[in-house]
Amino acid sequence: MDFWQVRRDIAFQYLSGEGIEIGALHAPLEVPAGVKVHYVDRMSVSDLRKQYPELATVNLVEADIVDNGETLSSIADNSWDFVIANHMIEHCQNPIGTLENFLRVLKPGGLVYMGVPDKRHTFDIDRPLTSLDHLVRDYNEGPEWSKLGHYEEFIRLVDKSPEEQVAARMQHLLDIDYSIHFHVWTAESFPELLEYCQKQLGFCFTIEFSQENSMEVIMILRKTAN
Repeated sequence: MDFWQVRRDIAFQYLSGEGIEIGALHAPLEVPAGVKVHYVDRMSVSDLRKQYPELATVNLVEADIVDNGETLSSIADNSWDFVIANHMIEHCQNPIGTLENFLRVLKPGGLVYMGVPDKRHTFDIDRPLTSLDHLVRDYNEGPEWSKLGHYEEFIRLVDKSPEEQVAARMQHLLDIDYSIHFHVWTAESFPELLEYCQKQLGFCFTIEFSQENSMEVIMILRKTAN
């Protein structure tokens, strides 16, 4: 089945009410009639075009809420029926903290709709999987300790920049705060993170649905009562 059709069918099965989509860029999720989506991004469309010149010729969704999608600091607790985050969690420096905030802003019973890229089917194919220990340390200590290493790995294994250009390229991406894929998973490794959040951290959610879809795995998480 078509990639976009799979996404659509799952959205039509699960999403209702009013919620947010984080980082929709040029590919907002199609949702059922009557479902209200507010778009969240860390910058305006004009700033996004400066950051991503490769998107110059496509339509981008204008953010209704300009906020950091990891912290959602301007959004109240227990306020939305759903959070959509397709190909967003890999851009997060602290994925566990991000999941915690997704759940924070959801009403009890609310849903997270996530499309998580499988590195085996993306430009991240040559990168090593992010270990659970690494993600836990990012959560406990903050992600600054690993930030430079992520940029260097991205430049070497995705950009494949020549050795003599690595330092300059790294500085440029840092200067413009370019949003790389900080972490990488496969369809088999990502659930390990979710299990840790449930069993070790006590995050209150169930995994309602999971399905591989071409280059990604789509997961539906439901917030449960504390």
